[in-house]
Amino acid sequence: MVNIREIDPESSRWAPFGVLLRRSRQAAGLTQGQLARRIGCHPSTISVAETATKQVSRRFAEKADEVLGTHGSLTLMWLQASNSAGLAEGFAEFTKHETQATEIRLFEIGLIPGLFQTRAYAEAELAGAVDLGEVTADQAEERLNFRMARQKFLERTPPPLVFVALDESALRWRLGGPAVMAEQLQRLEDLAEGLPNVLVQVVPFTMGVHRSFRSAVTLLTVGDNTQLGYTETLHRGFLERDRATVVTWRRRYDRLQVDAPPRAESLAMIRSIRKELAP
Repeated sequence: MVNIREIDPESSRWAPFGVLLRRSRQAAGLTQGQLARRIGCHPSTISVAETATKQVSRRFAEKADEVLGTHGSLTLMWLQASNSAGLAEGFAEFTKHETQATEIRLFEIGLIPGLFQTRAYAEAELAGAVDLGEVTADQAEERLNFRMARQKFLERTPPPLVFVALDESALRWRLGGPAVMAEQLQRLEDLAEGLPNVLVQVVPFTMGVHRSFRSAVTLLTVGDNTQLGYTETLHRGFLERDRATVVTWRRRYDRLQVDAPPRAESLAMIRSIRKELAP
């Protein structure tokens, strides 16, 4: 008998995975039995996964992504729920909302955002974290897998609208060496030019005190136009739900977009820095 019990996505660690699995299955027009046959499991496995009554395997999540065409979203949620990557406190909760966002506004200092990193760039950053004793080698590998899976939600239909404001330091820090950095800047160019839903601006050093933020900030628009904010300290992340605070951050971001050079000028700066690295 098909279990149709509704679950609250906030009710448990595995509930978001179950909710997304059920919605994706229903959107594909499949019964639990039909999905089970395509994945190669018993229908009861679909039921316990959708109702979050039992943890399923990572292989199950990957196969469900393949069958349902969910572009890695289920695998990402599996990684979030298992937290096998040793994610910072607060970050797993943030990425749960990020996968459902219709609009994302990013401001980053020093680093290219994880959503746009090449594998080589991400490996170089995580190798540094291992050297500093911040994570183990196994955790670094899981974080790398998580980061690569997280990027896939940019391919969903319809895709989120992503505004990216990068402090110039993110372009000039030669993480991994000139070749790795040149490849990373090329990827940034390709995404900015090839994806109409990704808009990139560079916040140059010359803006001085007119830079609106002193730390990295992300703003999400989710569901019924609800807005959330996210920022991090050295040791943990904070998901900001207070409406007044998020509205203030949004106004600062709007001002940053107005003051920063436009898209064409920003892309010219990225291209110029890349050519300095790989003439």
